[in-house]
Amino acid sequence: MMENNNTQNEEMHLDDAARVKVLSPGMMVFKRFIRNKLAIAGIVIIAFMFFFSFVGGLLIPYSQSQVFYTTEEILKDYAGATKIDQYQIQTKDGVKLPSDIYSKTLIASSTGKFVFTSRDGLLLGLGNVGENTYLIFSLEETKKLLRKNAAYDAAVAAGENFFTEGDVTYLFQESSEPEPDVYIATEMGVAAMKSFTSYEQGGNFSYEFYRGSLVAIANGEKSFEEDGVTYTVDGDVISKDGSEYALVSDVNFNPAVSGVYLSPAYKDAALTAVEEGKKSFTFPDADGTEVEYIIENKNGQYTFRKYQVTRVIDSYAYPSKEHWVGTDANGMDLLARLMYGGRISLLIGFVVIFIEVFIGMIIGGVAGFFGGWVDNILMRVVDVVYCIPTMPLYLILGSIMDYYQAEPTVRIYMLCIIMAVIGWVGIARIVRGQILSLRELEFMVAAEATGISTYRRIFKHLIPNVVPQLIVFASMGLGDVILAEATLSFLGLGIKYPAASWGSIINAVNDSYVMSRYLFVWLPAGLFILLTVLAFNFIGDGLRDAFDPKMKR
Repeated sequence: MMENNNTQNEEMHLDDAARVKVLSPGMMVFKRFIRNKLAIAGIVIIAFMFFFSFVGGLLIPYSQSQVFYTTEEILKDYAGATKIDQYQIQTKDGVKLPSDIYSKTLIASSTGKFVFTSRDGLLLGLGNVGENTYLIFSLEETKKLLRKNAAYDAAVAAGENFFTEGDVTYLFQESSEPEPDVYIATEMGVAAMKSFTSYEQGGNFSYEFYRGSLVAIANGEKSFEEDGVTYTVDGDVISKDGSEYALVSDVNFNPAVSGVYLSPAYKDAALTAVEEGKKSFTFPDADGTEVEYIIENKNGQYTFRKYQVTRVIDSYAYPSKEHWVGTDANGMDLLARLMYGGRISLLIGFVVIFIEVFIGMIIGGVAGFFGGWVDNILMRVVDVVYCIPTMPLYLILGSIMDYYQAEPTVRIYMLCIIMAVIGWVGIARIVRGQILSLRELEFMVAAEATGISTYRRIFKHLIPNVVPQLIVFASMGLGDVILAEATLSFLGLGIKYPAASWGSIINAVNDSYVMSRYLFVWLPAGLFILLTVLAFNFIGDGLRDAFDPKMKR
């Protein structure tokens, strides 16, 4: 019995180590904090976010700006065709026509006034061969009468306005006149709304071939001879020695991609399909594989399209083994961007809070300790900062950085500074209010009586007593800063591409279609922001209850 009483007395000694440890204020705060399950959950969430952002970014093999590609069969433009509505002019070797010959030819053919003067003062004329086919002549005036000229009569009967006598060619303007104006004509070129394509890639034609082909087609001839060679005409195809030599058409073809050769056979197949009103046609490629071409007609302009295997950006790829969270609109791995974006969001939060606490603690401490005119001046500064419209300021500064094309890292630093310079006023008021009440207590009177310097009284005795409130305010303010950064990045005022933050990731979802169809693009970033802000609020509530347990009563 006596032994039990002695044991109890020993356990109740005030200087016992276990007893002192239990009464330690810091340990009491810690124990009260860890009893708060929500606060512990907040610690776990924040620890995960830091591990995910800073360690995960080192482990993942992708960078935040790495673009991924894939191959797809895409219907792409292969060629285009337009009906020729301008004259194609070929000139004889060594002949140079005036610059306005195209417009003059079009006007003369439409009005029937085949004699005209160019901008350079050169007298020119068109010899009508057939429908939309003309020989171009330079003219000299002559007074020869043609009423009894057999060659003239034959030309009129054939519907032509020129004829040849001997080695001289004559052109006349109006056959209805009794004595029409007649000119000595020298051939310079030929004009027609036709295009020529050689069956031999890179093949060229002589002027004589152009002229003979156009005249033969205009007159409905089945063959013609030029340069000692006989050519046969079968529709739009001209053959030489039994082999296809040239394709003549009134449609102008152009490849959609430079370097693509459109063979006459392909053009002929396309024209045949268009004339037959088909929506598609097949044509073998260089390997002999039949390829289907889709025909699209837009106001007389034809586009020929085919499916091609193309290397494209792997945008909005669904989650897979290669990309666990998928890819965004730019083909970047979303998991990597979430990790690197978490670094920026968390870094901005802690840097801004640190600067806010540092500035607010100094301003509030000085104002609360000295009071009087010092307090009035500093509080008026606080009021002025409170009155600054934050959103217009962010818009102006964001526009300035956009104008100067600031680097992503520079934008991060500027964003931290701007948010901190505007956000310290709340902390300054809290510190000032606490110090105004603490400076009149007995321990401060004793400190002043012992001659301790003002600096030590403020920063060694007063500020430490405000630290618990500062910790609570900072922990809860971290969530607000992260949320503000996400809002600014969502509005395009914060972090810019290619750098990522959780807010800028959500900003990429700029239409309802992407938002509803690709949840994996924005939902993880939004969830991380929600959990992080909630976790800091849990920690702040837990610290507040731990420092002042009366708040829960």
